[in-house]
Amino acid sequence: MLTGKLKNQVDEIWLEFHSGGLTNPISVIEQFTYLLFIRRLDEIHTSREKQALLLDASFDNPIFTTEQDSYRWSKFKNLDPEVMFDLVKDKVFPFIKTINGEDTSFAKHMADAIFMMPKATVLDRVVTLIDKIPMDDRDTKGDLYEYMLSKLQSSGTNGQFRTPRHIIQMMVEMTQPRLDGNKSDIICDPASGTCGFLMASEEYVRKQYQNELMRPENSAHFHKMMFNAYDFDQHMLRIGAMNLMLHGVEHPTVEYKDSLSDHGENNIRDKYTLILANPPFKGSVAYDELSPDLLTALGKSPKKTTPKAEKLEYDEDGELIEKNRKKGPTEKTELLFLALILRMLQPGGRAAVIVPDGVLFGSTKSHKEIRKTIIEDHRLDAVVSLPSGVFKPYAGVSTAILFFTKTNSGGTDHVWFYDMQADGFSLDDKRTPLVKGQELTTEADAIDTSLLQNNTPPSEHKNHTLNNIPDVLYRWKQRDNEAKRQRTEQSFTVPLAEIIANDYDLSLNRYKEVVYEEVQYDEPKVILERIKLLQQAMDKGISDLEKML
Repeated sequence: MLTGKLKNQVDEIWLEFHSGGLTNPISVIEQFTYLLFIRRLDEIHTSREKQALLLDASFDNPIFTTEQDSYRWSKFKNLDPEVMFDLVKDKVFPFIKTINGEDTSFAKHMADAIFMMPKATVLDRVVTLIDKIPMDDRDTKGDLYEYMLSKLQSSGTNGQFRTPRHIIQMMVEMTQPRLDGNKSDIICDPASGTCGFLMASEEYVRKQYQNELMRPENSAHFHKMMFNAYDFDQHMLRIGAMNLMLHGVEHPTVEYKDSLSDHGENNIRDKYTLILANPPFKGSVAYDELSPDLLTALGKSPKKTTPKAEKLEYDEDGELIEKNRKKGPTEKTELLFLALILRMLQPGGRAAVIVPDGVLFGSTKSHKEIRKTIIEDHRLDAVVSLPSGVFKPYAGVSTAILFFTKTNSGGTDHVWFYDMQADGFSLDDKRTPLVKGQELTTEADAIDTSLLQNNTPPSEHKNHTLNNIPDVLYRWKQRDNEAKRQRTEQSFTVPLAEIIANDYDLSLNRYKEVVYEEVQYDEPKVILERIKLLQQAMDKGISDLEKML
């Protein structure tokens, strides 16, 4: 956890960027990350150098050659500002763009990266401030980076739909990524953004499989195969790639890809064992841009529509008038991503996906078809309804998390529902922490894991009404006992037959029972008598005021 001092240091660096003219939060994070990355490379080089000296062995894997020694953070940080600026801009920055080789995925992301430091004095001050940050602990580096990303929350004009860290943490805890030889998970996020899901998974694996990670085969899997991300925003991909590398993942797969488009033989199938995602909401994609099998999964024809012959009209200047031209058919992105995730998963693979509530009860053919597929052809494990303010200040849309397993042979028996009403923060645009005295660096710290260590359900704890996440985790792990709970409670199970009878509707309100308390009112005569007494008191008050005039 970052201390107040470290957070103040980050805030001071952020202010230096801002005062230097770099105000876009995405750009600030990119430039900040480049410098952190440069410093980290020098630390790794120094560590390898010391290890070689200690073992009296040759230094075989240097990051910097003898000719590149001046590129090291420890060498240039004390240079004159103008000299440092030219060196970093013309030598060091081009060097880090191809650090793992010119043909690596990292180099591809960095190909159009731009060094945007406005002037030498700003670079000098920022380098001095970054150099003062203690980064010996890997957890500190991770928390530091996540604290920077949290600043995106206040940058509402940039269109970044950031998934809160505590929601990510809850989904990771519920899916429990594995690292155990040939049983190890291959994790993917097909709409990765800054790789928040992968970063949380990496932290979980390091914590839960500390000993297993020492085994060579597990270590190789962890660094080269376990973490996979796709997105079509190069800015996010660069931040995500460096995010994972700063967290200690040496060769993550972070690639530019429009996941929904048709890539022919390169379409990903049956590859991943765990997918965690928060796909884009409320978007729509034209049929002719989509992978045909995704449309088929939604019960639609994959054939491209041919527009009917139309009479073309031109204006006075000979320009074609487009006003009467009809748009081709489109499909909702949230439904397409569910079909995509099913295709990408291996049989037996698990998924946790955030969807807008419309996916749960939508009445179109596509909505019903994807729900039917997940429920009847695979295994739907759970539906966790989230509070409607979770994604504020970006949006107030109501959402839920679907947990399902790809089986290709059904398996849904009972579906577990949880009505999550509080997540530890106010559900307005300010998202103020509700639990008093709880020190937070990121939202993930709002989850009180100590409540999971005893046999008392967190729902009986005084803070449950402020944060339901500990109770979600507790009951998920003991969901075999949930069938006994009443539909009036926050969590319960619903049998498959009932869901089918309700046309595959997965909205919580379809199955939850609401108990209305009977309110007793006084007799009308009693109420009228009370009104008369109040009227008399008002008349007396007015009379007393008149006497004072």
